[in-house]
Amino acid sequence: MIVGDTLLDRDVDGSVRRIAPDAPAPVLDEESVQERPGGAGLAALLARRQGYEVSLVTAIAADEPGARLTRLLTEAGVEVYPLPLPGATPEKVRLRAAGQVLLRLDRGGPPVPPGDAPIAVLDVLRDAAAILVSDYGRGVARHPALRAALEEAKAPVVWDPHPNGPPPVANVRLVTPNESEALRLSGDAGNGSKLSAARRSGHQLRQRWRAGAVVVTCGARGAVLCHSGPTPLVVPAPRVSAGDTCGAGDSFAATAAIALANGALVSEAVQQAVDAASAYVSGDKTAGDLPRQGAGETSETAASEVVARVRASGGTIVATGGCFDLLHTGHLATLRAARSLGDCLIVCLNSDDSVRRLKGPDRPLNTESDRARLLAALDCVDAVVVFDEPTPEAMLAWLRPDIWVKGGDYADGGPEMPEAELMKRWGGQTVIVPYLDGRSTTKTIQAAKTISAAKTIQAAKTMQAAQAGGQ
Repeated sequence: MIVGDTLLDRDVDGSVRRIAPDAPAPVLDEESVQERPGGAGLAALLARRQGYEVSLVTAIAADEPGARLTRLLTEAGVEVYPLPLPGATPEKVRLRAAGQVLLRLDRGGPPVPPGDAPIAVLDVLRDAAAILVSDYGRGVARHPALRAALEEAKAPVVWDPHPNGPPPVANVRLVTPNESEALRLSGDAGNGSKLSAARRSGHQLRQRWRAGAVVVTCGARGAVLCHSGPTPLVVPAPRVSAGDTCGAGDSFAATAAIALANGALVSEAVQQAVDAASAYVSGDKTAGDLPRQGAGETSETAASEVVARVRASGGTIVATGGCFDLLHTGHLATLRAARSLGDCLIVCLNSDDSVRRLKGPDRPLNTESDRARLLAALDCVDAVVVFDEPTPEAMLAWLRPDIWVKGGDYADGGPEMPEAELMKRWGGQTVIVPYLDGRSTTKTIQAAKTISAAKTIQAAKTMQAAQAGGQ
C-alpha cells in the first residue's frame, strides 16, 4: 500500500547547438519526450515491478495530466484509489541534453489539501501487508482521515518524509529521510563528520517522532540506521556505475516496505533497500568491488605511519578487530564495509595467547603471523597490528581511530559496546556494519569435524566388512 503525493514527471531530451539570439540561454532542440508517474506514483511502480500487488492512495485532479497519470499507473497494474484534488495535477518537466538537466519546470501551483477519503480507501489501508507513506509535501500525508487510519494500522509502516510535510504518525516502524532532510528536520547544524551528523539527526528524529527506527540515506555512502540501541548500523552502498539518482529514494523506501511485509528485521530491510537503490541508480543489477588500495603491512610502525599520513591530510581513520582465525567471506564483507567508511583501515588482531583465552586451548588454528599476513594481503586492509590483551582498548587508545567498526546485527537495540565509551574520549564513533549470515569460523570448524568423523566411521565399516569377508 502506497500513500502519498503523485506527480506527472516528463523528461524532454534533446540537443543544444546554439545560444538564443534574444537571451543568454541555450536552445534545446527537442528529440524525445518520456512521461512517467513521479513521487508516490514512482514508488508504486517500483513495488509493482517486484511482482507485488500494489494499491496507491493519492490525490489526482480532474485534468489531462491527471488522466495520463491514472492511465500510466493502471496500465502498470497499480490499483489507484484517487482522492479529489482541487486545482491542477502537479507536473515536473526536466529539460535535458547529453544526460544533463538544463532546467526543471514545475506546474500545478502551490499545494492544495485533497478532498474527503472514500470508505474504500480506509478499508484497503486496514488490509495492507505493509504501508509506505511517500510524502512529497503536497498534502496527502496531512489528510486527517488517512492519518487516523495509519495510526491504527496493524501492518508495518515506512514513512518517507518531506521537509514541507507533516511529521510521521507515532510508532511508525521505519522513517527514511535523506541526509539533507534529516539535518533540516532535526535542526542539526551538520558539525563534525557526515557520519556523526547523520547519527545525531537520526537519533533526535527517532525520539521526537516516537518511531521504531530512523534510517538516514547518504547516497553513494549508503545509509545510517538509528534505532533503540546506542550504536548505529552503517550499511555501505556497493560501488556502482554513475547514473540518474532521481527516484533512488523511492526505490529505497519501497524495497524497505516490501522487506518488512515479508517478515524481515529492520536491519535486513535497510540492507536490501541500499542494494536496490544502488542498482536503480546504476540502471542494472551489477555492483563492483571496492577499488584496490594496496596490500597492508603487519607492524605497529607501519600502522603508525599510515595513521600519521591519513591524519595529516585530514582523512578518516577506521579500525576494526577480531581473531580472524579462518578467514572467510563474512570477514571479507565486514572488512570491505569498514574500509569504505574512511581513508584507511587498521585491523587490530588478537594474538595467539589472546585467542586461547577467548576461544579455548584448541584455538587458534593458524598462528598470529599467518593470520596477520593473510589480512595484510587484502586490498581493503592498510595495516595490521597484534595485541595480547583480552580487548583491543589499549591499542585503540594508541591509534585513536575516528571510527571503530564491529561486524554483526545489533540493529534491534542492545547494550552499548565496551569500546564505545573509550572512543568518545577523543571524539571517535563506534558503528556496526552488516555481516553475512551463516559464515563463522566456529561453524566451519564444526562442519570439518563432522565430515572427518563421518569419514572415520565409514573407513572403520569398510575395514570390518573386508575382515569379515576374509574370514
